[in-house]
Amino acid sequence: MLDAAASATAAQPQVERRRRLSAAALAVTNQKVRSAYSPVVIAGVVRVADFVLLSLVGVALYLAYVMPQAGFYWGYIAAILVMSLAAVICFQAADIYQVQIFRGQLRQMTRMISSWTFVFLLFIGASFLAKLGGEVSRVWLSSYFFAGLAVLIAERLVLRSMVRAWAHDGRLDRRTIIVGADQNGEQLIEALNAEDDTDIHVLGVFDDRNDGRAMDTCAGSPKLGKVDDIVEFARRTRVDLVLFALPISAEIRILEMLKKLWVLPVDIRLSAHTNKLRFRPRSYSYLGKVPTLDMFEAPITDWDLVMKWLFDRIVGGLILLAALPVMGLVALAVKFDSPGPVLFRQKRFGFNNERIDVYKFRSLHHHQADPTASKVVTKNDPRVTRVGRFIRKSSLDELPQLFNVVLKGNLSLIGPRPHAVQGKLQNRLFDEAVDGYFARHRVKPGITGWAQVNGWRGEVDTDEKIQKRVEFDLYYIENWSVLFDLYILFKTPFSLLTKNENAY
Repeated sequence: MLDAAASATAAQPQVERRRRLSAAALAVTNQKVRSAYSPVVIAGVVRVADFVLLSLVGVALYLAYVMPQAGFYWGYIAAILVMSLAAVICFQAADIYQVQIFRGQLRQMTRMISSWTFVFLLFIGASFLAKLGGEVSRVWLSSYFFAGLAVLIAERLVLRSMVRAWAHDGRLDRRTIIVGADQNGEQLIEALNAEDDTDIHVLGVFDDRNDGRAMDTCAGSPKLGKVDDIVEFARRTRVDLVLFALPISAEIRILEMLKKLWVLPVDIRLSAHTNKLRFRPRSYSYLGKVPTLDMFEAPITDWDLVMKWLFDRIVGGLILLAALPVMGLVALAVKFDSPGPVLFRQKRFGFNNERIDVYKFRSLHHHQADPTASKVVTKNDPRVTRVGRFIRKSSLDELPQLFNVVLKGNLSLIGPRPHAVQGKLQNRLFDEAVDGYFARHRVKPGITGWAQVNGWRGEVDTDEKIQKRVEFDLYYIENWSVLFDLYILFKTPFSLLTKNENAY
């Protein structure tokens, strides 16, 4: 009877553990939310666009008017590039490269016109001092001024409409949750909402207290649950910022909460708006006029995220093209070795604990497939096919994950390996075996990673193996750079040849 019951239990599908959220929290998570755009990247792209547009206008006017009469002269091209660069520098000094400025009209136009005029006056003065005034075409110079100004104005009008549309869609909002549903939290939300053109969108508040100190509604924002609910809440909807409304004196409470929340890929800050103890202004980062202290920062953001995306698409695409012949041969070997599909999909942990389907070449007998990886593959495992042993040992079974990188975008070339959702160590799920395990999901997982090139790959059958993986993965997250990714990529083939004793 007991054996039959155990068999029936084992046959039942694994049920994923998910924390139950309050009705108010579910109402927020059920809202459709689009991905965010980085204001830093937007401002950078506008700078490049300004430089390119002004350069093209100047060169086009030169080629159309000056060159047919006086022939080609490199001095004009150099002057155009210098003036375009000076314009960008002046625009930066005038503080018009901010998303809030892009949303307006009068303020950015007046600053832009005055800065563009200053650049031309500066150029005229420099030409006079260098005694080059007679060699510069006045028709070209005046045409360049008005044409460049017209192009800049047209660009800003288009940009204004785009930014307003993005703001309407919530792509420029910093979706924020407040920890502390008391008077401090209410004052903080009121201070944030009082800012003009703020990008802070308060979703709600979380508080562990059930007594009278915790309000059900805090300055119009609902209480969504307890601090333990925040991790699950952030898995189900986009959260960009966690802001503590607790005083610095509540050190023990803050540390306890940070131990739970540092695994999230979000900025975590401590509000200092009610603190009587004041530090130097440079010690704070500001949300409008509200001073905050940075506790944790989201890894790989802004331009780093752009570089990571380009690295995955360009380098990953080149590797995929080079690997296609090998993948074709492996596919034929898998097909002829045992009946069943060539590829299979397995549920893995992705960025911020989202569930993703990862592609692999099938290495197990089809009737013994384990899509949740609830049973670890061990040495001489009878479920593994003859071809499967070879492709697992050489990691050729991982090659289809290049499609995840290049086409689906839910994997990176380099990053923490995506473990199976039901991956276990001695009947304990990995997150139960290692404290802070989910912190490795603060970035997108990868095909290979820092842990793998250091020999921590293959079977996980001891505490040390999973702890070392997490340790190396966290080191990678904290020290990421494009050069680090390149180093891991070049080291991967050598590690596959020399450090594969744990791969079965």
